[in-house]
Order: sequence, then C-alpha cells, then structure tokens
Amino acid sequence: MALYIGLMSGTSMDGIDAALVDLTSAGGASLIATHTQAIPEPLVQTLTNLSQNCGSPDDLGHCDRALGELFATAANSLISKSPRKGPIRAIGSHGQTIRHVPDGANPFTLQLGDPNIIAERTGITTVADLRRRDMAVGGQGAPLVPAFHHAIFGSATQNRALVNIGGIANISWLPAGSASAGGGFDTGPGNGLMDSWVQRHLGEAFDRNGDWAATGQLQPLLLEQCLEEPYFHRPVPKSTGKERFNAAWLDAKLRDCPDTDPADVQRTLLELTALTIVRQLPEARPLAVYVCGGGAKNVALMNRLRALLEPDGASVSTTSELGIDPQWVEAAAFAWLARQTMEGLAGNVPAVTGASGPRVLGGIYPA
Repeated sequence: MALYIGLMSGTSMDGIDAALVDLTSAGGASLIATHTQAIPEPLVQTLTNLSQNCGSPDDLGHCDRALGELFATAANSLISKSPRKGPIRAIGSHGQTIRHVPDGANPFTLQLGDPNIIAERTGITTVADLRRRDMAVGGQGAPLVPAFHHAIFGSATQNRALVNIGGIANISWLPAGSASAGGGFDTGPGNGLMDSWVQRHLGEAFDRNGDWAATGQLQPLLLEQCLEEPYFHRPVPKSTGKERFNAAWLDAKLRDCPDTDPADVQRTLLELTALTIVRQLPEARPLAVYVCGGGAKNVALMNRLRALLEPDGASVSTTSELGIDPQWVEAAAFAWLARQTMEGLAGNVPAVTGASGPRVLGGIYPA
C-alpha cells in the first residue's frame, strides 16, 4: 500500500477534512479512513478578520501556530481510527488560506498552519506550502486540484467537468481521452456568500439542504447587479477568494435593494452560484458534470444546476458515482499532491494556473 494523508481546510472554514488515501494504483485513489476536525469559533473569527485585512502580526503568528497544532490533531485523530496496514509516507497539508491575491505587481497567496508542528506532532514527513511555487513562475497558484481530478476521474470516452463547490466554486475540465486536464479555474462564489447570509440572519452555520433559499423568491435586480461583477467576465487563468466575494461585497450590491426580504436574498445568492457555474462550463455536449464539496449537499442548489443543465444535454451528479464521497475529494487531492512532490513530479497544470511550466510543488518537512 502507498498511504498518504491529505489535510484540507477551505474558504468556508467549517472544519479540517483529513483523509487517509491508498495511492498504490497509478490511476486510482482509495479512501481508507476520514475525519473532520472542528475549528474553534474564536479562531475562525480571527482568521476571518485576517482574511479581510483586519488583524496584527501577532494574530498572524498565533493563528499559524494554533492551526499547525489543529492540523496535527486532525491527522493523529485520523490515524487513531484508521484500519491501515503499513507506514504512512507523507502528509499533504493545504493549510488555511487567509489571503489570495494572484494579480498585481506583487502577487501572493498565504496559507497558515505551521507544517513544522505537523511533522513534529505526527512523526510523519509533511508536504506543505503547495501554491507558492506555481506563483513563482507566473501562475495563479490555484486551482491545484485539476491535475488530481484528471488522474483519478478522467475518462477515455466521456467529457467530464468536475465542479467543486466550497466557499468558492471551481471547475476542472476533463475532455474525453485527454492527456491532461483541459482547463480549470475558480468560477466565483460557491457556498461562501450563502453561508455568510444565513449566519447573519438565522445564526446557522449554513443553509441545510438549501431549505431557507427554497422559501425565497428570486430578485432579478439584485441578481443582475451581482452578475455585473467584472471577475465573472475575465478570461482564464483566474482564481479568487473571500478577498473579493465576502459580506461587504454583498452589502454593496444590496444598497440599491434595501428592503429585500432576507430569504429572497438567499434564493438570489443560490441562483448566482448556479448561474456563474453553468455559464462558465465547457460548451462540449454531451457533458457529465460531477459535483463535490459542501455544495453537493445543498439539495436546492443541485436541483437548480440540473434544471439549468439537463435540458442542454449535460447530466449532473456527484463524485460518489465515481467512487469518492464529495466531502473528501479535496482532502484526497492534497494526499495525491503530496505523493507528486515526494516522487519529484509536477503537481500543477500550466494550462490551468498560467504558470510558465510544470513544477514540483511545496516544501518537504521531514519527520
């Protein structure tokens, strides 16, 4: 067995997903065990503040250390309940993104979660800081999952698009029989705006099944204003985050719609997520769309994607049909990226990120 652990905490900050993955087969990934580690609310709040340019250098350092401990706890908890046989070669840790600014004179991306702590607490070699090498050669540093999606989910006969709907949504385009991913980019908001809105009005972490959105009415004026966002019309390569799509962004759009019912806003945000995904999918038909991430659990969102796509010759399902539960795809991806690094193989796709060439990603922190 070739065992690796992937650790992933996304822009939703709803927990650290840990997956123990067997990568023995060159074209397969078998989940052995999974675990989710909660992130304490005070830490989430400090991280949110940092992501919005509110915080001190001390906050940055404390969060880096605290997250390192938390990521290590997630890995050790996973190991303690896994039925594994054999040594774990490496941990691939994505870290927690607090800023992602891929454009401008000095582009950068910043993930917290000290990998030195992870290596020390687990006794396992850790691969981390996986985005910045791609950025060093002109790439966006994101998305990095298309290479994994192609390796595990690519098909010789079926045009496929993998859609990950986390806080931000992204697409991987996998043409039938292609030698590598045909493209990939962030489409815009996934669950992030909806989560923020339901937290503000109902005090809930997320809109379970999209039930609250389903009670609202679509507001065309608000939707039109949201769709005017320049990011949606930018050419690829492109990537984004909560630096752009956050509560302040939404509040600015609502200034011209001041008395909109909160449930109607939630319904409109769901439509925004669905439309910005659908409008940026490849035009190839037939097309099989497979959804992963937390958005796969949003029944109302999945139904809306089907309503928009199925009459146009595209099917919509989740990655469960391809053998991996939607919740664990990204964690498995960072286990796979750790293997790429340990084997001295490239983990980025230049056609996706805009990098000047393939690169071995990240730093290795020996056990």
